[in-house]
This record gives sequence, structure tokens and C-alpha cells, in this order.
Amino acid sequence: MEIIQNILLIIIGFAGGFAVAGGVFAFISILGIVPRMADRMGLASHIYQIETIIALGGISGSVISVFQVHLGIGMTGLTVTGLFSGVFVGALAMALAETLKVIPVLCQRTKLKFGIPVIITALAIGKALGSLYQLCFFSH
Repeated sequence: MEIIQNILLIIIGFAGGFAVAGGVFAFISILGIVPRMADRMGLASHIYQIETIIALGGISGSVISVFQVHLGIGMTGLTVTGLFSGVFVGALAMALAETLKVIPVLCQRTKLKFGIPVIITALAIGKALGSLYQLCFFSH
């Protein structure tokens, strides 16, 4: 009976993982982050390779998380990984804000004409400080 429960849990876990991963990748593709970034970096001809690398990164991150693989990358590797993860999440958040026209609507409703770069910089600094706060005080 316990074997049947474990098999059922495995099936449910994989189904949930596929659903969430599919939703995340669909969300990223709908926002058009990858084509925009590739175009701005001058790599528009390599869009399929970039998308493949992003998918492989998501898959490898999931495998490392689920199976708790010890990579032994040290503090430098952890710092680089955190930096890349932060850039990805920041790009995703800003693409979502751009798609939903959050910043233009905010500026229009508050009748803000100057200081828009300051607001965007403050948002980025606030996100970075919040992440550092969480890392320093809640990571144990």
C-alpha cells in the first residue's frame, strides 16, 4: 500500500511541476522578454539557442532543487548564481511592469513629468535591499 502511495505522490509531483514550469515559460514567452533582450544585445539571429539555454537552465535548476545536488561551487559560485538569478527576476519583473504599462499609468495619474529614472532606480535599489535583507536575516 505504501508503494502505491509513493507512486501516486511521484505522479502528482511531476504533474504539478510540469504545470508550473509550463506556466512560467508560457508567461515569459507571452511577455516577449527573450526576443526583446536578444534584439537589444544584437543576438536576434540566435533566438532559438537562447530559448534552449533558458529552458535548460530551468530544468537544471529544478533537478538541483528536487534532488538536492551538492555542487561545491563555494561562495564565489553562489554569488555569481545569485547575481544571474537576480538579473533574471529583475528583467522578468520589469518586463511585466512594461507590458502592463504600470510606470506610464503611475506617472499619468500622479501627473509626474520629471524624475521617472529616479523612480525606476529607486524600485531597483529597493528590490536589491529587500533581497539582501531576506538573505541576511531569513536564510537560516
